[in-house]
Amino acid sequence: MSLTPSDYTVLSHVIGLCDTMKRLVLENCHIQCEEIQRLGPGLHKCQELRLGRNELGDSGVKLLSASLRNPECKIQKLWLDKVGLTDSGVEDLVIALSTNRSLTELILGSNSLTDRSIPALRRLVLTLPNLACIWLRHNRFSETGEKELNCVQEPRPRLGVIL
Repeated sequence: MSLTPSDYTVLSHVIGLCDTMKRLVLENCHIQCEEIQRLGPGLHKCQELRLGRNELGDSGVKLLSASLRNPECKIQKLWLDKVGLTDSGVEDLVIALSTNRSLTELILGSNSLTDRSIPALRRLVLTLPNLACIWLRHNRFSETGEKELNCVQEPRPRLGVIL
């Protein structure tokens, strides 16, 4: 479903009126940078934010990162599957999430992540004590990279790394 620019403006206003929003599902809505800019100021109020299957790319995820850095960020589950995220974009995401204490689940499947993103992902896992699950299926990791990602669980045995 596609929303119009005025739909995003109204949605942003509604989110702004909420203290906390349990779930916001905007999967497959053709969201790009402009829409993230409109929604950005209130996205930190969502406990579950589903933005998968949109055309965000690295620049859209970078815009989203401002919400993730908000000290009042309540996002516990973040779905960014199939958004066109690359290794350089995951670096921005990890930096933004490094101060987030609420995130428990991160979905990054079906993007273009390669072995070059593994150090950033390792930092993320070590930085976020509440992270319980990270989904990385259908990316471009080598066999060696997948083994490295499985080793990320060693210091955190309860962490689920889904490859």
